[in-house]
Amino acid sequence: QVVIMPEGPELFLASIFINSVSQNRHFGGRVVKSDVSRNPEVAWQSEVYHLQAVARGKELKVTLCDGEVQKTGEKTLDIVFRFGMSGTFKFTTVDELPKHSHLRFFTISEEIPMVLSFVDQRRFGRWEVGGTWGFDRGPDPMWEYQSFRENVITSLHSPAFNKPICEAMLNQKYFNGIGNYLRAEILFRSSVNEFCIAHFLNNH
Repeated sequence: QVVIMPEGPELFLASIFINSVSQNRHFGGRVVKSDVSRNPEVAWQSEVYHLQAVARGKELKVTLCDGEVQKTGEKTLDIVFRFGMSGTFKFTTVDELPKHSHLRFFTISEEIPMVLSFVDQRRFGRWEVGGTWGFDRGPDPMWEYQSFRENVITSLHSPAFNKPICEAMLNQKYFNGIGNYLRAEILFRSSVNEFCIAHFLNNH
């Protein structure tokens, strides 16, 4: 099985998937971590809760919200996921729990019990309970374009850009969400020499 390392688009699609399967569904009980995962336990216990997701670059935030519907003052918990080399989310019946499911959110009040799982075959993925967006990561190139552009333009003479553009583009402080395949595609379509020193591109 070929495993594609998730980049910004994959995390964005994961957020859409989570919001889609969670719409009009209620979750309940504990959030269950697998025995083999080295990530932290999620100290959350609620009779009924709903959840929503949003992505930013190579990070995805899932917010657990106490109660059936969103309301002011409700108890919430943010879990920030970084997918590593093989992270993804799957929605299955409890009986069909994926082999590499490492964090599980169980639905309630359904004829067939279902579970939303963070699945990570290679186990390089991480989650941070009560987390927020990484301070070492820049704006999202798609959804925060003006901030992303300004961050790059004003930093072109920093040491981070005194190297080939193919290396600079993997720096998440400036190119949040960009990985190997996006870098290659962007440089190819832009007809930019991948070994050109990054700060020289300011002239283009």
